[in-house]
Amino acid sequence: MPARKEMPSTLRRSPKKAQDTWAKAHDSAVESYGEGERAHRTAFAAVKHSFEKVGDHWEGKGRKGPSDAQAARTRPARSTGTAGGVDANATKEHLMGVAKRLDVRGRSRMTKAELVDAIQKANNRRTRAARDR
Repeated sequence: MPARKEMPSTLRRSPKKAQDTWAKAHDSAVESYGEGERAHRTAFAAVKHSFEKVGDHWEGKGRKGPSDAQAARTRPARSTGTAGGVDANATKEHLMGVAKRLDVRGRSRMTKAELVDAIQKANNRRTRAARDR
């Protein structure tokens, strides 16, 4: 399976179901669009419907569905930017729990949008650290 060779490290550290979702969507996208960035974006979009990024890996979400405004669009006229795997549509309580697990400082005073941004930054730091190991 070509997708297994190109699988991002964050997915290699994730549950098998997340890996299988990415691989299946990636291989299908390669058949439709050819190899490249579009196939990768399509595969990540599929993963984000069932998983959210927590630290340096992906974990199952409590519910299926788009993770942010960009993912909810079927054909974006203009990119609104993504939340980088953070489930921006989750409740503030859920985001507070994720922020606590990632040891985000000042989380109790943050708005929901600030929590999403802080979690995304913490995820990026953890991913960089995991790649450096």
